[in-house]
Amino acid sequence: MVQQRNMSHAVESSTLADVLERVLDKGIVIAGDIRVKLVDIELLSIQIRLVICSVDKAKEMGMDWWVNNPIFRQEKQHEIAPASLASLEERLASLEATLSKAAAQSS
Repeated sequence: MVQQRNMSHAVESSTLADVLERVLDKGIVIAGDIRVKLVDIELLSIQIRLVICSVDKAKEMGMDWWVNNPIFRQEKQHEIAPASLASLEERLASLEATLSKAAAQSS
């Protein structure tokens, strides 16, 4: 004899996409403080503030630090990359020369 079981489902359920949309729309703040003290002398104090929200919500709250940051500007990225690349090439050539000298001395 086969028994049938009825599956019950929640009437209202939220998918991950619904929750993420709500968090990005409203915003969420996670805050924490860490303090290390020794005999009433504070050795270390760390304050952590994490804000998760959409870009539109961040601008609405006045948090738009990326607007004036040169790293995030399209025209500035082209100026930064070649200078960094040239510096890295010089460092690589220097390291290769040092390795060649060390290999020649050990042989």
